[in-house]
Amino acid sequence: MAQFNYIARDKTGKKKSGTIKVNTRKEVSTKLRERGLRLLTLEEVPETALNKEIYIGNPVKLKDFVIYLRQFSTLLKAGVTIVDSTRILSQQTESKPLRKALSAVLEDLNQGTPLSECAAKHKRIFPPMFINLVRAGEASGALDEALERLGEHFEKQHETKKKIQSAMAYPIVVAIIAFVVVIYLLTNVVPTFAAMFADFGGELPALTQFVLSVSDWMQEKWWMLIIIGIALGGLFAFLKKSKLTKYHFDYVILKIPIFGSLMRKAMLARMTRTLSSLFASSVPILQAISIVEKVVENEVAARVLRDSRSSLERGVSLTEPMKKHWIFPPLVTQMIAIGEQTGSLDAMLAKVADFYEMEVGTATDQIKSLIEPLMIVFLAAIVGTIVLSIMVPMFEIFNQVGN
Repeated sequence: MAQFNYIARDKTGKKKSGTIKVNTRKEVSTKLRERGLRLLTLEEVPETALNKEIYIGNPVKLKDFVIYLRQFSTLLKAGVTIVDSTRILSQQTESKPLRKALSAVLEDLNQGTPLSECAAKHKRIFPPMFINLVRAGEASGALDEALERLGEHFEKQHETKKKIQSAMAYPIVVAIIAFVVVIYLLTNVVPTFAAMFADFGGELPALTQFVLSVSDWMQEKWWMLIIIGIALGGLFAFLKKSKLTKYHFDYVILKIPIFGSLMRKAMLARMTRTLSSLFASSVPILQAISIVEKVVENEVAARVLRDSRSSLERGVSLTEPMKKHWIFPPLVTQMIAIGEQTGSLDAMLAKVADFYEMEVGTATDQIKSLIEPLMIVFLAAIVGTIVLSIMVPMFEIFNQVGN
């Protein structure tokens, strides 16, 4: 939302000033009239670090974007104009960033600007695929079909993302619980027994000495854990985003046992689904591949796609660079080759996408069934080690007292 400073006059003629947050300038007069005020002057407040809305990651949730696409398509099919549809959706959507963008798009639409150009001004909200498919829909006169295809595409992507998140959620939650339990034992339970062991004297087992030393370190330098956590988080973000390291980071991710295979299948599902949607909407093949290079979110695959685009520009098959790389299995390259030969590339890619989306679902179920017992054993081993380090000298103390 934009912020405005206003000066207005009430019914008694008295001047009033204040600040108001709205989506557009036109809304200011409406809001003030509802308060019984008549606008005199209006000044927009520039965005600063203090009043700027900050979003981490994608501003619009994928779920909200899918709902927007479905509703937009339905409204257009019902005969509602693009302008009226955008006005309705800007008022109904629950996503603040999307509402703000749609309000700005509505102003541009009222000035006669095509929807694709309006959306291109808000690239953080509307991805390149949306802009290109809308442009293709405008050119063919089938914008409602293009939006419906977009809705199906992002809905599939949302489902795949949720499956991966569900597979990753369990080990992450268990790891956090294990970390909290270990911290509690080392900072609250172990120190109590440490004082007892000191009173009785004697040499402690090596395991107990190690646990006690870790406990002492935790009590004195616990703040270093925070620094280490922040440093690791920063390093992770740098490796993931930096152009120098992103390729190697993505390569390692795809090679991680168990989870690497899952990420690879998800990447292939996203890539083939996006290409299928773009080809079905008559987006030129070179432009479609350029879009997918960004959508695939994996530099290893993106490099191969760039090679494929260069291959096409030289008049060679799209699949030639893919066949030489381990990231693309024969199923993908063979289906693409058949699609090129038969002229049904969009249909073949859709079939590949369906296959890998189903594979992601199966793989997530297998990972959850495999990870659950492993994480339980992991948690039991850590806690058991700490408990054992306390119990062993306790038994020795009891034996000494008994004798």
